[in-house]
Amino acid sequence: MFESPPFWMYLVGFLLVLGPLITLHELGHYLVGRWFGVEAEAFSIGFGKEIWGRTDKRGTRWRISALPLGGYVQFKGDMNPASVPDPDAPKEAGSFQEAALWKRALIVAAGPIANLLITIAIFASIFSIYGKLTIVGAEDSRTAGEFSETSVAAAAGMQLGDTIIAIDGDPVEDFEDIRSRVMIYPEKEMVITVDREGEIVDIPLVTERVEVTDAFGNTSVIGRLGVGPSGGEYVLEEVSVLESVPLAVTHSWDVLGMMLTGLKQIILGERSIKELGGPIKIAKYSGEQLSMGLISFLSFTALISLNLAFINFLPIPALDGGHLAFYAAEAVRGNPVGPVATEWAYRTGILVVLVFMVVVTVNDVASLSFFGRLFGS
Repeated sequence: MFESPPFWMYLVGFLLVLGPLITLHELGHYLVGRWFGVEAEAFSIGFGKEIWGRTDKRGTRWRISALPLGGYVQFKGDMNPASVPDPDAPKEAGSFQEAALWKRALIVAAGPIANLLITIAIFASIFSIYGKLTIVGAEDSRTAGEFSETSVAAAAGMQLGDTIIAIDGDPVEDFEDIRSRVMIYPEKEMVITVDREGEIVDIPLVTERVEVTDAFGNTSVIGRLGVGPSGGEYVLEEVSVLESVPLAVTHSWDVLGMMLTGLKQIILGERSIKELGGPIKIAKYSGEQLSMGLISFLSFTALISLNLAFINFLPIPALDGGHLAFYAAEAVRGNPVGPVATEWAYRTGILVVLVFMVVVTVNDVASLSFFGRLFGS
């Protein structure tokens, strides 16, 4: 029986995750724009109807809007909150479109870069305060000490005492390295290289597809060899502040790699599109991680921040990556893309984003059984 957090925790967790991340993302755009002398007409957290707002002495309207699923900075010369250039806007100082191309690119890139920096800062803080989870006796941890009943490794010929030294030709460091490389590839052909009493043996196999369920009833599909280590002990190793930053960068890069692999698997049909989550699932996971304590919640926040950076760098019109793609085209052409092509591209981009939001929201509603428990159905 799975026990869910109280409903208020989902709401609080959702706001504590997305509120600061969206605000800091938009502040990245705003501050770099202001640095380059570009005037901002509006800074909004959320979309739609304004529920609170004030205008500062620079003429920027700061507002909180009704739909808390994003935000925007509307600069002078923008036709709308999606930052579509207004072809009828007068060419004057302080206008976004009058800024040099490299300045516009930096202003746009500043938002997702802010999210990347937040991710690194959170991971670095966790490492410096709590340490890095390390296996003592890492050499031993690569040695097969036990097999599960359904072990594909044992069925393929691996023996107790074999030391795994490489996967698909890439060396492995310890058991955690082995597990992280295998878990994102369910039902995938791999070649496991082992050291068997000095003899190097290649063992081809197909990873086991396993569905795991966490403490809240969330299920996920992972790959597994069915091997347990013969030695090695998990300990928290102290990490200095200076060491924590490169460690956080490496960890963020590894997580990004797993995200890209998962997305590729969904596109190729190797994973279900139902694994994609939207705002409802973010709210659910936010509340659950909040109920588990500060470290779990901060780690989840870092993951969402990394997701926001990745999504916003995608070359889809209406997202930051779409703007950067237009600027790349402008750099190659020597002049901006025409207003008609730009408008149609942005309309298409907005449609793609809306369709994606509908798909993930339907996934959320269809998969979250906790709604039934909340409302007694």
